[in-house]
Amino acid sequence: DTPSFAVTPMTLPILPDNVSIKALMYKSDSQNIQRLDPLHPPLVNKRTVSLETCAVHHHNHQRALIMQRGEHFRYHQVWRKPFYGTISEKEEYRKEIREQLKRQMEEKCVELKLQLASKVKEAEHLIAADRLALSSERQQRIQHTKAMTVYRDENKRLMEQSRRDRALTHSQEALKERELLRLNPINWSGTLT
Repeated sequence: DTPSFAVTPMTLPILPDNVSIKALMYKSDSQNIQRLDPLHPPLVNKRTVSLETCAVHHHNHQRALIMQRGEHFRYHQVWRKPFYGTISEKEEYRKEIREQLKRQMEEKCVELKLQLASKVKEAEHLIAADRLALSSERQQRIQHTKAMTVYRDENKRLMEQSRRDRALTHSQEALKERELLRLNPINWSGTLT
């Protein structure tokens, strides 16, 4: 009576070599290598203690390596053309670069035009506000000048009136004093003539 252990079958998916990485890169999502669960390997219905085996881990590790190689290949394909490609690939790359530069220059030109237009609008708004402030300040100055002129004229009129009133009262007092002196002279003996 030896205990029987269920061993994970070695019929795992076959992984491609390094040569077929290009083909693997361009496969659709349904053709990608599937990740295996080490605790639930394929083709085993009942779960046992010895299900977690090196084969499943090896399969997942190989899958990860293939994905890393594919990413490395994709990354290096981007800059491989301008340096190691054919003449037509190099020319196509240069053409793309020129088009990108032209597009960037056009975008920058449009952005600068928009900035300039916004600055012109802002300057026009500031000029209009400045003109409005200057005109209101001029109106206030004119109104202040008119008010001060009226104030000055009224003060002048009042001063002249008070001077006339003082002159009139002074002349009336002088007449009154003359009349008093005539009626009641200080020089009784008449020696001060």
